[in-house]
Amino acid sequence: MPNSADMLWFKTRFAARVVPALAGTPLTLDLITALACQETGEVWPVLRRKSMSEERILALCVGDTLDSNAGRSAFPKTKTELVAASRGDEMFAIARKALVDMAVHIEAYQGAASRPNKFCHGFGMFQRDLQFFLDDPDYFLERRYERFEQTLAMCVAELKRGLRKLRLQDRASLTTMELASVAIVYNTGGFRPERGLRQGHFDGTRFYGQAIFDFIRQAQTVPTPDAPAPLPAPLPGEAPVPPPRPIAATGPFFRVDTRVSTLRLRREPRISRPPTANVQAELPDGHPVRAVTGRAVNGFMEVETSLFGALLRGFCSTDFLVRDNSIVDIPIVEPVRDPPRAGVVAVFMPRRPGRVTRRRDAAGAHSLNEDGQPERSGSTAPELREDLGAIIDWLAVDKASHKRYQPHSGLTFCNIYAHDYCHLAGVYLPRVWWSTPAIEKLRRGQTVEPLIADTIFEMRANDLFRWLRDFGPEFGWRQVSSPTRLQEEANQGAVALIVARRKIEGKSGHILPVVPETETEHAHRTASGEVDRPLQSQAGVSNFRYGTSTANWWKDERFAESAFWVHA
Repeated sequence: MPNSADMLWFKTRFAARVVPALAGTPLTLDLITALACQETGEVWPVLRRKSMSEERILALCVGDTLDSNAGRSAFPKTKTELVAASRGDEMFAIARKALVDMAVHIEAYQGAASRPNKFCHGFGMFQRDLQFFLDDPDYFLERRYERFEQTLAMCVAELKRGLRKLRLQDRASLTTMELASVAIVYNTGGFRPERGLRQGHFDGTRFYGQAIFDFIRQAQTVPTPDAPAPLPAPLPGEAPVPPPRPIAATGPFFRVDTRVSTLRLRREPRISRPPTANVQAELPDGHPVRAVTGRAVNGFMEVETSLFGALLRGFCSTDFLVRDNSIVDIPIVEPVRDPPRAGVVAVFMPRRPGRVTRRRDAAGAHSLNEDGQPERSGSTAPELREDLGAIIDWLAVDKASHKRYQPHSGLTFCNIYAHDYCHLAGVYLPRVWWSTPAIEKLRRGQTVEPLIADTIFEMRANDLFRWLRDFGPEFGWRQVSSPTRLQEEANQGAVALIVARRKIEGKSGHILPVVPETETEHAHRTASGEVDRPLQSQAGVSNFRYGTSTANWWKDERFAESAFWVHA
């Protein structure tokens, strides 16, 4: 699989030719880099390490030897069908020689090369398929695919068709998911939003869409000689989570003014039935927002704002917005990459020497410290997903002998399970936290000994909601705007949480991880492609390793507010 060093080589060598070819489109160098990795990433990274010339590398960027026996339905399904076409015998000779020459260097193709009727169907770094030979034979017969500008031009033309098909051609920029959807059209000719990334060629492990999203996100962490990378390169055990985006609205500034509660930000300019159905977020009283146009619609104003790093756009009732000309900008909360080492620092329940806290023990305030605990240490999205899957299976929240998580006597332990999941993933979510007097002393630089029921206390789900709001960004947490975004980041190996605070103090809130999708377990998406039931793992009234639960459970009237949090 191509790595970041391969992507750097590609960008260094080809960026100056790629960027001008994309002018006037929302397509990006990162998408082109990802396509090169996806289409011929098993070839050119190997060849570049052999100090081959660019011309020779491009000439050997061929592949796809699957024929009708392996499910190919497009022309040519077999050697016989190719040779029967006009000048097909010439094309077969080229396609056969290309396979043999490439297989000298790429072991995976040597078996196919040993069979005399096998030949390549994909040509060029971006793999133009031989099905187009009937319409454009000269491109293949003249081996134009061996010249980067030619293979790039064909690639960009197909991507532009994908943009038009998805009606994205007039956009100034695209999200990573939108770029991936264009690539899926490039691969399949179409895109079905309700399937998310689970479409395109399936290699036995991943779909084309899943692989291309991973490559795009990875490419976004790789700089070019002339520009920094869009995303910071993650350390091992971290996911490449994008930084918060600034708002784009240019209208007048307003301030939330309810004097009663939070203000609901809705998807449409109306109150839904039930009232929480179209609520996207709850804005704190006094929070600044910026109008999109400044014109009210049905008593609602369309606004943008940022809330703990989440870019939000929706409609608020004008009854609770006050024009405020003193506001000049919407502050963007950035998560701190390194947790504090002085002042209000992370705290854990102290334990006696030699004491081990196990999953089979009854629930308590100590963090797990069993031998053989898995951790999140991977450097790529597939590795990070595998790490998180191993953590889920090791915690085995549904296993009856793991008493730490089993509900009893009206008690549930979502807070403990969420803590354990984060703890093993190398992310701080407190099982215990400092008392208010202790925090005041820590901020004055005093040393405070952690003592349960004195300077520290156990954290319940409602407490964790407030902790994430008040301290989360200092420990690397940030909010995202929707379950769709949350699932995207979880699928990249990030640690993702949904947390909801109960209206009635003393009643249990809820917190759970949103976890990476697997080959057999995945989130539910609407017809428009939005995730309404993320893939979740929970301890609660019922415990499960993987499930999608009830759609929008966090909007239940029992909860005062909810949020989606993510940590790299």
